[in-house]
Amino acid sequence: MNGHDAGSGDTRYEHLTRIRVEDPGAIARAATSRRRHPGLRYGPQTFIIAADHPARGALSVGDDAAAMADRRDLLDRLRTALATPGCDGVLATPDIIDDLLLLGALDDKLVFGSMNRAGLAGSSFEYDDRFTGYTAEALDAIGADGGKMLTRIALADPATPTVLENTARAVDALADRGLVAMIEPFLSEWRNGRAHNDLSTDAVVKSVAIASALGASSAGTWMKVPVVDRMDRVMAATTLPTVLLGGDTGSDPDVVFARWENALRQPGVVGLTVGRTLLYPPDGDVAGAVKTAVSLLAGPASGNSAPPPSTTADRSRS
Repeated sequence: MNGHDAGSGDTRYEHLTRIRVEDPGAIARAATSRRRHPGLRYGPQTFIIAADHPARGALSVGDDAAAMADRRDLLDRLRTALATPGCDGVLATPDIIDDLLLLGALDDKLVFGSMNRAGLAGSSFEYDDRFTGYTAEALDAIGADGGKMLTRIALADPATPTVLENTARAVDALADRGLVAMIEPFLSEWRNGRAHNDLSTDAVVKSVAIASALGASSAGTWMKVPVVDRMDRVMAATTLPTVLLGGDTGSDPDVVFARWENALRQPGVVGLTVGRTLLYPPDGDVAGAVKTAVSLLAGPASGNSAPPPSTTADRSRS
């Protein structure tokens, strides 16, 4: 993207290293002084750029097994995405968010911190997704808007009950602080020794049903779900705010963008969260890819902003 040779001694971000050595408290000060996003509201859909993949050792994009390995290149791409009109914020791990805070890239942005990254990609313990990233307390301290949890429900894996319990505890801790708990659920299984997420409509519906009930209150819980067939059935499974997981565009981005646009029109969908697909587009144009994704979102005048129909409970109070 930036034309820098990885072996040429790139020093553009060397000041981030120096700050960590000489003045590590600068990160906390940057978080405190950051201008916050004006706040979430229903109607206009949000776009969040995601960059929490490296923490699980998931560095590949397409055929490039180490696409996300160059942190300086990744920061370039994230800064481009965040500076593109319509990009509302970022979802990332503490190391990346700390860098972005020091770079002043998060003013007026939503910030969601990734909480559990222990299920390393390709490992024998991939479903044992322990909480190794942000805590609710840490997210509150930096003025974040919420935390995200990957919750893979593998019925034949003994780690699943612990994953569900830990997710529920995190939901409670976030709710106590008035922060969003963004749960990314999958029904998963081992196939030939590798973790596999079931992307059938029935499986996604079931995963949403399970994840929606985690924690003592759903007041601050959001779902983060993949775009699959029959998104009407998926969204009928919950009343929780839901963001769509972009996923890989594959060989035909236009078809995928059309699927995203159709899914974004479902009631209850409040936004789109995409990572590698837009940070590493085939043509290298990050800003162009983000603009395309943002163009799919519904604005204030969309059907998503219509008032909800009256319910029996509403009528009983009238």
